[in-house]
Amino acid sequence: MKHLFLNLKRFDIPAVLGGVNHIADIRQWGKFIVEQTQKQLKVYAKEEAEFVMYFPEAHLIPAVSALEEGSPIQIGCQSVFRQDTAVGGNFGAFTTSRTGNAMKAIGCTSTIIGHCEERRDKAGILSEAGVSDNHVVNRILNQEIKAALDAGLSVLYCIGENAQEQDRWQEVLKEQLDSGLCGVDRSKVILAYEPIWAIGPGKIPPDQEYITKIGSYVKEITDGMEIVYGGGLKKENAKMLASISVMDGGLIALTRFQGQIGFYPEEYLEIIREYLE
Repeated sequence: MKHLFLNLKRFDIPAVLGGVNHIADIRQWGKFIVEQTQKQLKVYAKEEAEFVMYFPEAHLIPAVSALEEGSPIQIGCQSVFRQDTAVGGNFGAFTTSRTGNAMKAIGCTSTIIGHCEERRDKAGILSEAGVSDNHVVNRILNQEIKAALDAGLSVLYCIGENAQEQDRWQEVLKEQLDSGLCGVDRSKVILAYEPIWAIGPGKIPPDQEYITKIGSYVKEITDGMEIVYGGGLKKENAKMLASISVMDGGLIALTRFQGQIGFYPEEYLEIIREYLE
């Protein structure tokens, strides 16, 4: 089975406010995306591919509400807090925090944890406190993964090296995996490799050989855990990525990088077709 993930980040913000949403009123945005894609995705057998969409929190309820019976789409949230409610325990004093139980109650089935943007945010907070040890970030993410799994969510766990770490990529990825997955039921976790050093305008993405090298290494040290390419599955690289046998899918974000930059459902479906067909 192939795993096709969609990270919608903050693509809901209207263009007049500096965002990239050109497709729908922000109040209907999550609902619109589900409605424009779920029928078309039904042509793929459940054994062939799964489709998970990670929405910003405000859009989770509309997105879940738009799911039809038998929809191939799963709705996920963008990370969870490292603590949660418990029967007979804390009943919900988690101001500003998105807990796993709350997301499960809304209707989410999955969450994305450890995305490079989340890692950068946590590292920045720790830096303000004088802590520069990235192992701490991995240990915090480990707590988030455990909280998500305890709530009944599956996890897409992102790993990757930045430009300063590229010459020791094996060490960096191994630490992210060892610390992040310590004590975790790995059968409910899928990995996403983000070549952080190659993400952004003007950067050169990794080629087939490099991605194969990473996928092979990760499978070797994790006893074959499933891993997808998290550096951006797009129409231009879909066929190449589909040809890499050690990779089990991909993570889509933006679908258009020129003109009216943004996410467009019809272009998302084109990427899926390019990859699967």
